[in-house]
Amino acid sequence: MTQIKQSSRDKILSAAAEVAREAGAGRLSLDAVAARAGVSKGGLLYNFPTKASLMRALVETFLTNFEQELDASHTAQDGLLSAYIKLSAIECAEAQHGATGVLAAIAEDPDFLKPIAAFKRRLLDRLKSESDDFGSLLVIYLALEGMRSLKLFETEVLTSEERDLAVESMLKIGAGRERNSTASL
Repeated sequence: MTQIKQSSRDKILSAAAEVAREAGAGRLSLDAVAARAGVSKGGLLYNFPTKASLMRALVETFLTNFEQELDASHTAQDGLLSAYIKLSAIECAEAQHGATGVLAAIAEDPDFLKPIAAFKRRLLDRLKSESDDFGSLLVIYLALEGMRSLKLFETEVLTSEERDLAVESMLKIGAGRERNSTASL
């Protein structure tokens, strides 16, 4: 079987994600990423001239992967809203380092949040187009964003049982609120 060679850009992004996961995004250094990726620091800087550009690419990759997972999970039986709730619950249950890296990236580049905001707006519009009850959808969306914020800022007050109950409740609220639509896939 032929193995597809990973580009140096992809190697660097994978290495940066690993370093950020292990040490926290606030402690991500270009030297550590270059070493993990097996490229020279010059090679890293060729692909990502600044740490901010590397962080931005990491976020964009995360958003793209999340959207692909969402599309793959979205079926006639498990509508877009249900798939979003389930994927978000998995994400909120995973270990994650705090906001220091995000805050550092914002300090270096205030435009860092623009792709995140644009992604979230597109997602909300997409969910809205497949929902018969926009009010319930907003409650669910905001509850999930609240869970993400608690996780991000390491102020999580919910036990795993409470988080599971919240997810179960959101799935119940969302059931029947979605139009059966797989046309967008």
